[in-house]
Amino acid sequence: MTGPQAPATPADPPDLAARLTGLVQALRGHGLRIGPGETADAAAALAVLGLADREQVREGLAAVLLRAGGQRAVFDAVFDLFFPLGVGTPHGAGQPPDPPVDRPAAVAELRDRLAEALAAGDRAAGARIAGEAVEALGRYGTSPGTDGWSAYQTLGLLHPETLLARVLAALRAGPAGPDDGGLGDRLAEDEVRRRIREFRAQVGTEARRRVAEVRGTERIAARAVAPAPDRVDFLAAGPEQLAELRRTVQPLARKLATRLAARRRRAAHGRIDLRRTLRRSLSTGGVPMRPAYRRRRPARPEIVLLCDVSGSVAGFAQFTMLLVRAMRDQFARVRVFAFVNRTDEVTRLVAADTDPAELGRRILTEAAVAGWHGSSDYGAALGEFAERHLDAVGPRTAVLVLGDARTNGWDPNLPALQRIADRARRVIWLNPEQATLWGTGDSAALAYATVAEMHPCRNARRLTDLVARLLPV
Repeated sequence: MTGPQAPATPADPPDLAARLTGLVQALRGHGLRIGPGETADAAAALAVLGLADREQVREGLAAVLLRAGGQRAVFDAVFDLFFPLGVGTPHGAGQPPDPPVDRPAAVAELRDRLAEALAAGDRAAGARIAGEAVEALGRYGTSPGTDGWSAYQTLGLLHPETLLARVLAALRAGPAGPDDGGLGDRLAEDEVRRRIREFRAQVGTEARRRVAEVRGTERIAARAVAPAPDRVDFLAAGPEQLAELRRTVQPLARKLATRLAARRRRAAHGRIDLRRTLRRSLSTGGVPMRPAYRRRRPARPEIVLLCDVSGSVAGFAQFTMLLVRAMRDQFARVRVFAFVNRTDEVTRLVAADTDPAELGRRILTEAAVAGWHGSSDYGAALGEFAERHLDAVGPRTAVLVLGDARTNGWDPNLPALQRIADRARRVIWLNPEQATLWGTGDSAALAYATVAEMHPCRNARRLTDLVARLLPV
């Protein structure tokens, strides 16, 4: 087995400047707002911190460059590429790999050492094992352009999750006793799971670092780093990403409430009162220095959410429900309706302090949102809303329809949507699919767009921008 890579050596000033600017450009590519001022501050921080302590450099740059929650994971992944723990790989691009190792023996040895490191909580040992594991188990391809290292392949052979019972047994048998220094079994299990997740992240970091040295750091930083939570595609988000999105609801709601309040203050000015403005200008020689406005007091809007809670669209709908719940003080009234192929009001479930992770399950089990089949039927759902719940819509109501508009071949029932639009102040359809897919297959998005405003809304950042820009104030 080839030994670990050489440690990184301090870079000369030009190389350090290139690394810092590359880091900033990569972070901007992931949507982080970093200006020239923050970049200059980061350079000043590097001059003070030096390069002797890599973790200190990481924390210093994070403190200078990050301005919002949910950005740290992206920053850490990009930082590890531009300021790696080590440099160099046993093979250059296009060079043949070492002779094949005895994988079963290598896996057994690495698992034994990993179990010891996990039991001891030795993060440095975990990083060394991650490097050796990627080298021994993660190599793929035999020709230039096809070779590289895979964290997925490495972890698939190593199976670190299956070491949980073994590590817990070692902790119980250790000198600290069965409670591992006072920790209960449940706390000890949670801690070991956290250490395993940390090791998986170390394997991913090592694989990206090695590939970046062959394919280019900037390219890997752009393509192989998971996006920030607010840029995760709703339809592609997994359970962990949806949970992270739910944790961002409160900060997003505060930001959105501030933007809506600012719009409301501007709207209260009304239009310029030309007669009063000219009268004022007499005191300044006819120059209208102080415009006069026809002030108005706009009433807060009413919101109706009509949400598809089926399949992969459910995560998008649930996040939007939680966002509106968090900022309900900005609206005169909020009513929420959910559907699969039937429509039922779920305002009480959304308004209650329901665990965000449980909201979707409660809607599906406690509300009448599905009939004899479990597939989306937009035509039937819109028709039921128009027949039973149209009193929820009035001239001050903005209706937000959340869904991909895929009817599974059923009648889209455009007249029902038209009835809703005739009563509402505005009907806005937020579609989590990209616009190029509208009208393909069973999508009725283009047909619905003739009645309602159809907007692509693929991630939380786009959702926030649309709500702040489109909702009436």
